[in-house]
Amino acid sequence: MRQRNVLTEILFERYSAHPILTPADWPYPINSVFNPAATLLRDGTTLLMCRCEDHRGHSHLTAAKSANGVDGWIIDTSPTLEPAPETHPEEVWGIEDPRITYMPSLDKYCIAYTSFSHGGPGVSLAMTTDFDSFERRGAVMPPDDKDAAVLPHKIDGRWAMLHRPSGPHGGHIWISYSPDLCHWGDHRLVMHARRGSWWDAAKIGLCPPPIQTDAGWLVIYHGVRLHASGALYRAGLALLDLDNPHKCLLRGDEWVMGPSLPWEREGDVDNVIFPCGVTVDPEDNDLLRVYYGAADTCVGLVTARISQLLSWLVIHNSDGQGDV
Repeated sequence: MRQRNVLTEILFERYSAHPILTPADWPYPINSVFNPAATLLRDGTTLLMCRCEDHRGHSHLTAAKSANGVDGWIIDTSPTLEPAPETHPEEVWGIEDPRITYMPSLDKYCIAYTSFSHGGPGVSLAMTTDFDSFERRGAVMPPDDKDAAVLPHKIDGRWAMLHRPSGPHGGHIWISYSPDLCHWGDHRLVMHARRGSWWDAAKIGLCPPPIQTDAGWLVIYHGVRLHASGALYRAGLALLDLDNPHKCLLRGDEWVMGPSLPWEREGDVDNVIFPCGVTVDPEDNDLLRVYYGAADTCVGLVTARISQLLSWLVIHNSDGQGDV
């Protein structure tokens, strides 16, 4: 009988009992700040692209920078990336939930984000070198689709993107391939939402961009369980094959992080933790900083060890990914 980790949340240590960013920190009026993408700039500065919701309910993205990635945040005084419905009508109701991938071969950062159109949420891409100017690639996945991130280098000559299309048969994680970051195909199912009473039975989606390790692509994903009073969002772990990322090698059976603190339990949307950003410490390649939205209201930070997450996955692997 395998040994089970009763308190799985010890894998992720909260930096503070309080949020690291709230609407009160913002230099202009917003309703909420949450679901930030994250990256390290060339000088080691941590940059978050935060989803900010205005008082209409529409979202835009604003950059916050910190020398150490935990405090002392310097926030842009106006939105960094705003919806552009005049030229990109798919953004008419806002842009949301970004993920940032640095692409060494292009020396550019790729931002995958949700563009909220009249037809629903889809996936759009934008490229930047400095987070001051942006080259929009436009919509690359039609509604309903979201939770997307591009891998940092090509796989067999093609770019790869994980995303979550939704339909009558549920919300599952897929991968698609592209020669040019514009035209996408060869769509393949990577991980399915489980059924019944599983913690990730209703739908699943990618959290931060996958983390490249010697063992494979380490994936933090969110799972949703529906219950009598709404939906509960938690995070789990999986491992994808390095050379064939459509192959899921390991998938944890338990969630590893869930809402527990008061500001994660109560907010605009109760009982939600939603990581979108991750950085690897440049002086300690085993240390992760994971940035997450809490209750669709504020931003929290947890740290974790890659080696511990991989070891946990081996012990808690759900053979066959659980109930289909």
